[in-house]
Amino acid sequence: MIPELNERSQAILRQIIDLYMETGEPVGSRTISRKPGFNLSAASIRNVMADLEAAGLLFAPHSSAGRLPTQQGMRFYVDGLMQIGDLTENERAAIESRCETAGRSMNQVLEQASSLLSGLSSAAGLVVAPKSDKPLRQIQFVQLDNRRLLAVLVGQDNMVENRILEIDQLLPASALTAAANYLNSHLSGRSLGAARDTILREIEEHRSQLDSLTADLVRRGIALPSSGNSEGHIIIRGQSRLLQDVTALEDLERARTLLSMLEEEQTVARLLEAAQGGDGIQIYIGTENRMFEHSGWSMVIAPYRSSASQIIGAIGVIGPTRLNYSRIIPLVDYTSQVIGRLIG
Repeated sequence: MIPELNERSQAILRQIIDLYMETGEPVGSRTISRKPGFNLSAASIRNVMADLEAAGLLFAPHSSAGRLPTQQGMRFYVDGLMQIGDLTENERAAIESRCETAGRSMNQVLEQASSLLSGLSSAAGLVVAPKSDKPLRQIQFVQLDNRRLLAVLVGQDNMVENRILEIDQLLPASALTAAANYLNSHLSGRSLGAARDTILREIEEHRSQLDSLTADLVRRGIALPSSGNSEGHIIIRGQSRLLQDVTALEDLERARTLLSMLEEEQTVARLLEAAQGGDGIQIYIGTENRMFEHSGWSMVIAPYRSSASQIIGAIGVIGPTRLNYSRIIPLVDYTSQVIGRLIG
């Protein structure tokens, strides 16, 4: 249990963590004593630092006389000492502009949101994209070359998603049009998955009035949702930022472990579970989240919701424990709200 800290101890702990987040280096008493507002000798500050270390909030690296915050110290800072900033109107407008949906697919919007957070946070931005089996308004097929078709899916929410289909031969334009018309007549605001059984039954019972080429294309079209993860998928940008502070082989291995974990299918469910840990934004420092048990990273994550207030995905930032939380929290929070409005 963390003890009560007096005003002096809180001020010194805050200063140590602020400097650590800025430099990544251990902080010594002499450095703090030179800061404006600290009318204390280096010896007095060392005594307070010793008390904070005894309380489990600081530790001394073996090669340095300075101190670094423990995971418990970072949690104390985030929960009680940190002053969360606010976004300016210009920053809010920039986020909304960068996440604009006009002329872009849902995946492109989410990729842009992930890149945006990475750039603004100097960490890795991530988005858990919702599963794509959503109600559709229209589907079209476009021939790219002899071996590939582009399937253009337009949702009821007017979001556009593009999928590539591998084919065996060049198909006549009439087959593309007939397959699209047939599928569109059966969708009526339903997802491809919901319409699948009816369509397959009609084709098998020869009630579809489709030739063999067109029927085969329809089968491929309704199989599109199965190519994705049933829970969704992860979009991550700025992976290289996770390596910027790597100084030892052990750190490099932890970074590789994290990147490998983010590619695993079950990580989608874990991230959604983390985002649902409470109302609004969630902050996981170090091993507080089982995903990071052996990797030593922190995560700030928030869910985004559908128009029916259901959580359909999550957006956040992953980086070292010295993330600039006061800056990142409002960025993640507001971006999750924008994404929820645009694609929910």
